Amino acid sequence: MADASPTLRFDTDFRPDPGVAAEVLPGVVRVTANNAGPYTFTGTNSFVIGTDRVAVLDPGPDDPAHRAALLAAIGGRPLEAILLTHTHKDHSAGAKALASATGAPLWFAGRHRLSRPPHLLEMNALARECDWDLTPDRTFFDGERFSVGGIGLVAMATPGHCANHMCYGLADSGWLLSGDHVMGWNSTLVAVPDGSMADYLASLEKLIALPYAHYIPAHGGPIADGPAYARALLAHRQLRNRQIEDAIKGGATRIGELLDRIYPTLKGKLRIAAGFTLRAHIEYLSARGTIRARRTPFGWRLARP
Repeated sequence: MADASPTLRFDTDFRPDPGVAAEVLPGVVRVTANNAGPYTFTGTNSFVIGTDRVAVLDPGPDDPAHRAALLAAIGGRPLEAILLTHTHKDHSAGAKALASATGAPLWFAGRHRLSRPPHLLEMNALARECDWDLTPDRTFFDGERFSVGGIGLVAMATPGHCANHMCYGLADSGWLLSGDHVMGWNSTLVAVPDGSMADYLASLEKLIALPYAHYIPAHGGPIADGPAYARALLAHRQLRNRQIEDAIKGGATRIGELLDRIYPTLKGKLRIAAGFTLRAHIEYLSARGTIRARRTPFGWRLARP
């Protein structure tokens, strides 16, 4: 039987003008921050949502130029709220200054938290990238419906990339603001204990089942067929699980060996990110008993079940 798994194709052609407001949909304007990099692609997409009154989703880094661009896009209209998909600093560091400048409250899914308690002596590699002290004025629950700027939204808990990640559906429109959970330019970083592979896979399955055809991510351009792309991401992660299991059956006992076999061409920060995500896969597979993984002072030791 032919392999029916969907093909994962990344779109790396997106080229926004940083700081320039661009209408994505009626009532939704994108302003991309000038913070391009190996983990942020062309920069963080902030969104101004609404008409006569507005909200800002993901105000991005604490960058005066980006804040000025957002204020220009707001254009003096009342700012009802500042929303966050999650509290990684490339999305949230600019929230306090924008709130101070406008008086707008912060709405998101609760303070930053780990996906699980850390192991003894375990370091959170993303600790410096997290906005630990940011507190919401309003905390969303999964499935909560609300309105900003005359536009109805639905908050949907999508943990995985981090524990407090949320996507926002534009009610009755078929469009989803997918944050970092689904991005068209690359697969999402999942780094334990900040993130969780089990949660990430479950959240992908959740989105696939929802009635949103098109995704607008926080990095990169719109995704025309969101559910098909999410299915391809899910298949990609399932393939990665099989590759890890096969590599361990073939004698790999360390994460470095998995990196050499699975990501032979990656260098620098991208190889580091791949190592983070491999650890998340290893934890997922170990919990399900398909591999054995043991933490030692010298790193993980991997074996067949």
